[in-house]
Amino acid sequence: MEVSREAFWQRLEGPLDLLVIGGGATGAGVLWEATLRGLRAALVEARDFASGTSSRSTKLLHGGVRYLELALRRLDRRQLRLVVEALRERRVVMDLAPHLARPLPLLTPLFRPLDLPYYGAGLALYDLLAGRRRLGPSRYLPPRAVARLFPHLPPTLGGVLYLDGQFLDHRLNLLLILSALARGGMALNYAEVRGFLLKGGRVAGAVVRDGLTGKEVEVRAKAVVNAAGPQADGVRRLLDPGLPPLLSPSSGAHLVLDYPLEVGLLLPRTRDGRVLFLLPYRGKALLGTTDLPAPPTACPRPQEAEVAYLLEEVRPYLGDLSGRVRAAWAGLRPLVGQGETRLLVRDHLILEERGLYTLTGGKWTTFRLMAQDLLDRLDQDLAWGLPPSPSHATPLLGTGPRPLLDLPQAVQEHLYAAYGALAGEVAALGDRPLLPGLPYLEGEVVWAVRREMAQKPLDVLARRLGLALLDQGLAERALPRVVALMAPLLGWEQGQREALLEEARRALPGLC
Repeated sequence: MEVSREAFWQRLEGPLDLLVIGGGATGAGVLWEATLRGLRAALVEARDFASGTSSRSTKLLHGGVRYLELALRRLDRRQLRLVVEALRERRVVMDLAPHLARPLPLLTPLFRPLDLPYYGAGLALYDLLAGRRRLGPSRYLPPRAVARLFPHLPPTLGGVLYLDGQFLDHRLNLLLILSALARGGMALNYAEVRGFLLKGGRVAGAVVRDGLTGKEVEVRAKAVVNAAGPQADGVRRLLDPGLPPLLSPSSGAHLVLDYPLEVGLLLPRTRDGRVLFLLPYRGKALLGTTDLPAPPTACPRPQEAEVAYLLEEVRPYLGDLSGRVRAAWAGLRPLVGQGETRLLVRDHLILEERGLYTLTGGKWTTFRLMAQDLLDRLDQDLAWGLPPSPSHATPLLGTGPRPLLDLPQAVQEHLYAAYGALAGEVAALGDRPLLPGLPYLEGEVVWAVRREMAQKPLDVLARRLGLALLDQGLAERALPRVVALMAPLLGWEQGQREALLEEARRALPGLC
């Protein structure tokens, strides 16, 4: 099904049941949940879908080993409840989109005699809390086995191997939106809310501006949800500039390293008391994450201090990896509350203010629960009489058997991991390589424009193909060909092509 941007703008002019502001994981989850429960719903995003934190996570579907440790140390029931919920949702998400998510083995190395009972017991409890939804039991590995997996580690007393989940965040975000569109939902990127429509002093819709054409539309809705992630306070202040902040955003920076891995590595002790992950990521390694207070900017970039911190923390274990950095990016966590960010609970909050419902906080793994709670709250407040949520058992678009393609194995693996059962349809649009030696195809660019609402070059390279998240140098090399493929599909003339190419080059370091 080709997606018509103009048709969506026309449909927005009719009354809606629900208008969702924000096209990240939270908003995409709400749109999917709303369409499944029979609502006429639309989503608007000021930039591109998943252009903020939702494409810049650690790519883990997890309960949170660090949160479990905090729960036990601080006797915090909220932290413990979050871990239990996230462990349950980890398996749910993997069942709904199995081509995008998979189990991931992670190793915690042991360097001191007391490490084995401490981490062994903690990870055994992690397994126990997952219950029948656990991915597999944790187990002890002797020093030789650890050395085979990580030959550059200092001598260890062995390690504890456990399982968590890994996923392609930018693809899952988009897949939630596309699955909602297939059921009658609406979504627009580059569609910014400029203000609210009021009726009797309460929110009854919003004024939405097309960031590509400048036109504005008044969108009326029975309910409006603010799901703008780290920008949620800014959306609230469109209603009332004097509202106090809900959030304490923190920056999470990640580095992608040319360092192939078989399993992930969890480094449990850093200078600031955080956990670091070094994870297999599409043939490379993903190192993260930092936790620094940060302003809620629309396009955060990793600070030099964050990059230096990550490389310095991993140096005692794996040596100097600074020459292996292929990409660096940062996202902002929308942490609810005030105080030291690393201690704030990653729980979500639903707040109603004059008819504007703000859904914020939370984490990627629990997006479905967040959306379900929000729809249940709306149903309670507005007496809609909605049916129970089926989202825990409704597979997403593309779920199905792997198609057989007459393409190299690496290309087939790449296409299935991104598009699932739709991989053959993507390849049919053009099976020439986008860059020599890489599995990306020119047909993916065409598919991104026709079927996935890509409007700009970085929409394709960062949030459809994910190449810019993996290797920014290769993404820059691919830019001219991407622009050439997009131009006839979107009607760009020569001057516009050159301007968009230059804009993308400038934006590539921040991925937006």
